[in-house]
Amino acid sequence: MREPIEKTIDIDEILKGKMGGKARYVPRFVVSWLKRLIHEDEVNRFLWENRHLTGTEWLTECVRYLKMTLEVVGMENLPDKNDGKLYTFVSNHPLGGQDGVSLGSIIGQRYDGKFRYLVNDLLLNLPGLKPVSIGINKTGKQSRDFPRMVEAGFKGDNHLLMFPAGLNSRMINGEIHDLPWKKTFITKSVETHRDVVPIHFGGRNSNRFYRIAKFSDRFLPFNLAMLFLVDEMYRNVGKTFRVVIGQPIPWQTFDKSRTAAEWARYVEDKVYEL
Repeated sequence: MREPIEKTIDIDEILKGKMGGKARYVPRFVVSWLKRLIHEDEVNRFLWENRHLTGTEWLTECVRYLKMTLEVVGMENLPDKNDGKLYTFVSNHPLGGQDGVSLGSIIGQRYDGKFRYLVNDLLLNLPGLKPVSIGINKTGKQSRDFPRMVEAGFKGDNHLLMFPAGLNSRMINGEIHDLPWKKTFITKSVETHRDVVPIHFGGRNSNRFYRIAKFSDRFLPFNLAMLFLVDEMYRNVGKTFRVVIGQPIPWQTFDKSRTAAEWARYVEDKVYEL
């Protein structure tokens, strides 16, 4: 018999937290569907069995658990970990889960765990991820803290790993592509003298996901597609992904000849050329 586990992700508790007493009116079949969709049992089993791991070790175990094969090109472009400088690593975000853990594992191993993600604060519910994350809630009560959290990340003494689109990629004109990149990584990298390292992660989710995302983005006031990301992750188990690391772009590149938003687009284009 398997040992009993403590639940980290509990749909019943999440609904109570969000809805209070009204949670009891949510039909049980909806609750069961949500539990299956986010793979509550499998995720909790993984989190419980790896509760002793955090940071880079936990991320690397995620890669192993998901049976991912990473073909990494351009490792020589990663700066020397002993050069005394801090960097901003930026990537496209095609998957929404596996790309994040993969890049965290690669960067963490290279720099002895000395990096932080700027992530959606929902991900702070994952104990293994929390030590290497700076949580950002851009819409809720913490939205006023958004600039402070970003400031803390860039003023800290860790490298930063960012997905400047904020959300994972969408199907745009028949191609898998990020939404326009936000300019924050440009302004803050210049301010803190961090060179920017562009990374391209090759991968895609299912057509079902892109249909849901398109409907959600167009008609709903919340990101319904996010609910499906864990299921997409399990659909991608055992696949091979190509990661291409580009040459660092000196922070001095981002001068006044273009706006910060234009420089963000410039780096985004560089990533998609990799």
